[in-house]
Amino acid sequence: MGPQRDVAVDVLVVGAGLAGLQVATGLARRGHEVLLVEARSSLTTSVRTTGIFVHRTLQDYTFPDHTLGPPIRRMVLYPPSRRRPVELVSGRDEFRVGRMAALYEAAGERAVRAGVGLRLGTRYAGRDAGASHLEGPGGDLRVRARFVVGADGARSRVADDLGLSRNRQLLVGAEEVYPAVPRPGSPPTFHCVLDPRLAPGYLAWVVDDGEHVHVGTAGYPARFDGGLRQALAHLRDDPPGLDGLPAAPAERRAGPIPVGGLLARISGPDGLLVGDAAGAVSPLTAGGLDPCLRLSDHAVDTLDEALGGAGPGALRAYDGQVLRRRLTGRLALRTALAHLRPPWVHEAGFGLLRTTWGAAAARRVLFHDQSFPLASREVGRAV
Repeated sequence: MGPQRDVAVDVLVVGAGLAGLQVATGLARRGHEVLLVEARSSLTTSVRTTGIFVHRTLQDYTFPDHTLGPPIRRMVLYPPSRRRPVELVSGRDEFRVGRMAALYEAAGERAVRAGVGLRLGTRYAGRDAGASHLEGPGGDLRVRARFVVGADGARSRVADDLGLSRNRQLLVGAEEVYPAVPRPGSPPTFHCVLDPRLAPGYLAWVVDDGEHVHVGTAGYPARFDGGLRQALAHLRDDPPGLDGLPAAPAERRAGPIPVGGLLARISGPDGLLVGDAAGAVSPLTAGGLDPCLRLSDHAVDTLDEALGGAGPGALRAYDGQVLRRRLTGRLALRTALAHLRPPWVHEAGFGLLRTTWGAAAARRVLFHDQSFPLASREVGRAV
């Protein structure tokens, strides 16, 4: 262990996922001194998210083209029996799957160019007396920052240290990524299976965009019959829409998914939370990339105002309770989905999805232009 050194910065950002990178870069571009720390030794390893970007995000943000897979317009929903699935086809590009390792690498390079001090392999070890303690290969640091940003995931330690809310409702998910097998005439498709035996309280998915196949499932941990790994194995052995998969995946991912909605207290006088740490994930679909980016931009605006002379009081505008009220409908649907346990209930529900009204309702949920309930002051930002 090396000697401890003292460092002073405007903002310390803990966690270099998409949220942390977005906040750090935005603040650095506005002239603030930012230190971004990440426990992983590389931004391209231990990726946890599927990385599905929806239409609205693709309209409002610019991504390097090599970081995105082909557009997807077709979605197929399957009941537990897999019989008579419901097919939804959009007239526009609805989804693109991010090549997340490449996206993180590009975002990291962009952050460094903006002036962010990026330290990989550096662990946030806690906070006391107004200082944050970091442990890393270059020696330990004692960082005095005017504000601290917790971008350290669903089980945020920064949230504890800042006295902010923590996620209590968590799904656990796992995914395997395979190279796609060429299938001429088959369009890129997002397959979703609603089966409480495979995905209790959520859904299982197979996303085939023609380049990669993502096979995954998620649900409430205590309700998996046989465990998450067994559920994933069942899906792998019989993937919907595919004849089979290569022998071994190119990548495996797993992690917790917060679904309790945006947390009530996401800011205080010493800092704020973004991304999964703030619960910025859709309660219904568990999609987190659009909320992550929009809340991160809101955090940049808020911190810039605070650093510009308004002081800690400006952080009161970063209010999770206010934004949470706009998620009431999605929270109610999440509660309903969580309580739909018997497979026959899901099977019966597909009878409604096969009606004109049911298909239209599914389209409103799955193909929509709604975003996180927050209008960013600036759209079209690069990521």
